[in-house]
Amino acid sequence: MSFESFRLHSDLVRAVRDLGFVNPTPIQEQAIPPVMEGRDVLGRAMTGSGKTAAFLLPILHRLIAKPRGTTRVLILTPTRELAAQIDEHLEGFAAHTPVTGAAIFGGVGMGPQERALRSGVDVLVATPGRLLDHFRHSYAALRGLEVLVLDEADRMLDIGFLPDIRRILRHVPARRQTLLFSATLPAEIVGLAREILRDPVSIDIAPTTAKAPAAGVSQTAYPVPSELKSALLAELIKRGEIRSVIAFTRTKHRANRLADYLLRQGI
Repeated sequence: MSFESFRLHSDLVRAVRDLGFVNPTPIQEQAIPPVMEGRDVLGRAMTGSGKTAAFLLPILHRLIAKPRGTTRVLILTPTRELAAQIDEHLEGFAAHTPVTGAAIFGGVGMGPQERALRSGVDVLVATPGRLLDHFRHSYAALRGLEVLVLDEADRMLDIGFLPDIRRILRHVPARRQTLLFSATLPAEIVGLAREILRDPVSIDIAPTTAKAPAAGVSQTAYPVPSELKSALLAELIKRGEIRSVIAFTRTKHRANRLADYLLRQGI
């Protein structure tokens, strides 16, 4: 199967090629058609499965076909890093289209975010807490919203965002398409899905079984809180037992932050 087989808008197919995508992943194969049809979707897929493209591409296809000039899509994510990452993907996929987007998260000024809300950008990618801050003002009304996406819903549950999500639901139209993606489906997420999804298409992409490491390669796991990861890495390097290191991070923002930290540690 190719991306052309989905009959996506030609501008999206062009962007997919520009970004080096060749064949759709399993989650993309199963999610793109029902999302294009306007169906609600409940998807279980791990991080790295390609689920961002699985919902962005069909959503963009529909936005291109029927431009409106008001915010029509809201994507909720658990962290600012993920919001920035999805916004970056959005820019790439929409590069040859008139579709506009903006990311809304904490830790930065609200001015540019307010302007994005006032201007009615097509797609908002937001963390729940900062979006609720904006909802205190009339300019943040999302009366024309057509699609709501909850990405990494289980992580939002872990962080404690479930009450915030319920508050946000009171600010968006009841008649909408809703997409919920999660790596796991704990009881609370299943309950939320039953409340907000209408006759959803259920997609379950089982995680790939981990393969054994290549001969001569050893593996060690260090279960530490997220805030201690950088310090642990610096300590392991300083011990001198590791001669060279490749560190993988979820986003470019985290990579830059880790690099700055290691430089400050004299590494």
